[in-house]
Amino acid sequence: MARRGPAVAVAAATLALPPLLSGSHLTVYVLLGLAVMVTVGLSLLMGYAGQISLGQASFYAIGAYTAGLLSVHSLPPVLGLLAAPLVSAGFAVVVGVPLLRLRGHHLAFATLAMQLILLSLVARADWAGGAIGLQGIPRLSVGGYEFADDLSYAYLVWAALALTLLVARNIVASRPGRGLHALASSETAAAACGVPVGRYRLTVFALSAAFAGLAGGIYAFYLGYLAPGSFPVLLSIEYVVMAVVGGLGTLWGALVGATVIILLVQLLNTLGTQPGMPGYAPSVLSYAVYAILLVLVVMFLPHGIVPAVRDRSTRRTSS
Repeated sequence: MARRGPAVAVAAATLALPPLLSGSHLTVYVLLGLAVMVTVGLSLLMGYAGQISLGQASFYAIGAYTAGLLSVHSLPPVLGLLAAPLVSAGFAVVVGVPLLRLRGHHLAFATLAMQLILLSLVARADWAGGAIGLQGIPRLSVGGYEFADDLSYAYLVWAALALTLLVARNIVASRPGRGLHALASSETAAAACGVPVGRYRLTVFALSAAFAGLAGGIYAFYLGYLAPGSFPVLLSIEYVVMAVVGGLGTLWGALVGATVIILLVQLLNTLGTQPGMPGYAPSVLSYAVYAILLVLVVMFLPHGIVPAVRDRSTRRTSS
């Protein structure tokens, strides 16, 4: 029970927080929760299965467009939300069969190319709104209740994130989770121990895509508008930086990394939009913070913030 204390405290604090936030801060809360959902999946993929993806935002986009397209064609919005993770996971299975034959930076570049191709196709697809974007996405409604304001979306994101973390935690603690640990350490040794390497790699790839797809579905209903420009390659890089900064191979790392990056970017955006600052200042500062944080973490905290704090706490306890 004592080990669950911090998790219960964080859950209670984040549950009580939304009514205390103003409109702009609620938006940050919602977007932060969505980012954590995507980063949890990426942390599973990179930290537990040892695979690198630079195209995670493509699954986020697929989930968003799935939910948006179904809802603008008069289907119930809740059906669109349920379909979002399923379609993203299905797409991951289809592309994952050939892509996961690659290793290391080859796989990273392949996933990056996947996102570029997807964005190019969506920008040319009139049925998806093309480069102008998909407009008129209704608010999410479930059983007659409409998620009409930011506060309701904040709690929807909280519930979706709790579900994501619960699923991820149970997988990590299960026998397949131990197989994934072995896979991340040595693929050859894991295969020799009977771990079905190919099946596990594809399953985690699809699961990480499903988490991103669910986040994308909520994003679509929250904003009511989608465009290819909403899912740039930089967004995928941002998720990687969040996972690395927080610490790969730990679910807490996804939460901490996403929180640090999102809050820093918000702070820099505020600074960059001050009177007298050039118009390109916010984007330049965002790029700078990703680069600087990534370099600093790799140099001084090579395993990320959460593993570093945990190791220090363990040393203090044992001394």
